[in-house]
Amino acid sequence: MRDFQLPGRSPVFATNGMCATSHPLAAKVAVQMLEAGGNAVDAALAGAVLLGVCEPQMTGIGGDLFALVSKPGEEPIALNGSGRAAAGTSAQALRDEFGTMPEHGPHSVTIPAAVDAICRLSEDHGRLGLGDILAPALHYAEAGVPVAPRVAFDWARVHHLGEAARRQLMPNGAPPEPGSLYRAPGMAEVLRRIAVDGRDAFYEGEVAEDMVGALQALGGPQTLEDFAAARSEYTTPISAAHEGHDLVEHPPNGQGAAALLMLNILQRLDIAGLDPFGAERAHLEAEAAKLAYDARNRFLADADHMTRLDHLLSSETADRLAALIRPDAVLPAGLEPAGAVHKDTVLITVVDRDRTSVSLIYSIFHSFGSGIATDKFGLLLHNRGAGFTLEDGHANEAGPGKRPMHTILPALLRKEGETVMPFGVMGGQYQAAGHARFVTNLLDFGLSPQEAIDAPRVFPTGGQLQVERGYPETVRKALADLGHDVITPDVPVGGAQAIAIRPDGMLEGASDPRKDGCALGY
Repeated sequence: MRDFQLPGRSPVFATNGMCATSHPLAAKVAVQMLEAGGNAVDAALAGAVLLGVCEPQMTGIGGDLFALVSKPGEEPIALNGSGRAAAGTSAQALRDEFGTMPEHGPHSVTIPAAVDAICRLSEDHGRLGLGDILAPALHYAEAGVPVAPRVAFDWARVHHLGEAARRQLMPNGAPPEPGSLYRAPGMAEVLRRIAVDGRDAFYEGEVAEDMVGALQALGGPQTLEDFAAARSEYTTPISAAHEGHDLVEHPPNGQGAAALLMLNILQRLDIAGLDPFGAERAHLEAEAAKLAYDARNRFLADADHMTRLDHLLSSETADRLAALIRPDAVLPAGLEPAGAVHKDTVLITVVDRDRTSVSLIYSIFHSFGSGIATDKFGLLLHNRGAGFTLEDGHANEAGPGKRPMHTILPALLRKEGETVMPFGVMGGQYQAAGHARFVTNLLDFGLSPQEAIDAPRVFPTGGQLQVERGYPETVRKALADLGHDVITPDVPVGGAQAIAIRPDGMLEGASDPRKDGCALGY
């Protein structure tokens, strides 16, 4: 039990259904869907689409979506709603013009696949129709949502918006203050059309023309044919065993394999006997992350082009990498993650009365994505193409019809063939490391879900070790003495949401205080 004299959060308990996500209004809407007879899929979709209004810097219908759906007695279902590069994409032309993959602008935009994924999940696994699912987001896009504190914090840090995006997002010429009202009437109109005509209302006709026109005006290669061809697809989840449980992840092009590799490395380092908040555990975790991410960057790509998944998941690979880690020294420089990575994503997890679980992650990548908004409807387009590399011959090299390496990944924790916890950790590149840390917090150190989320975080990036202020100065000094270049990050390291399905049937929700959201149940 937590110390009630110290700031913190209590877990949320409920018997019927629950949602945990990064904005309270989305959690409320998801629970309302459950109360109205919808299932976990309906609730997760309704809450996720609303998050595009509540947290427009993080997500929206101009982005991508990954989901894991777990029904009692069945194997989990994975849906990959990540978009492909335009047919006219040329790595050589991009090398000639930019040298490295652009992080913003029209060449960073792959065809957004979230809307197709939303429609497909609703039709295949939901109980309610699209109209019911989209109605809350439609309403709030028109009526407006008060800007939450963390959203305002992120909003004020953005400097790459194009003209149409500035009109939509900064109508008064400045970022909104907390508590001011944000409206997106153009998005409301698009949602209204999708509710009536399904995915075709987004990928064909006037809405698609608006997106293609905005991109082509800036020199982008995208065409109406590219948008019409966009499709999500079902895939087979991957997993790794740890302490009597199985961590279930999305396969490539998501970075789930990196999370599993890092967990497998940590298994070999006997961390359970260490202080969970001490320097030694933080050091070993940072070194494991460097190695897992280096392997990710060498091999991870679109599943249609990747040939080394078995290598990433093998015991021999984990053995060899773990043997490189020294408790008294840092790994040499040069193991730095490649490709553009960032921290702007939302995660929603839901469990319903029947104990169907959903972990769904939904993103426009960098804060406000590519910085491009369309002229007519004001739709923000993501910049997932920034996840490609321009290295000649690399499996993740940009190319026509390819999906880039994706940082976003939902997760499930399973035991004896049943899901016991849908969860996810936001934070762009951090997500794979965050999954491994969350699972070891739970299973190696015995923390509760909320304690596991609240715990301070470290993450190696750019040759430095980000150490959150939750660590004491003694730990920071010990890490520096080992050779780490210790810094305090400007923003929190990631964010997480989780719902435990306890053996007694009770639901226990946990939500990250680094975000504005909460867990709610009924």
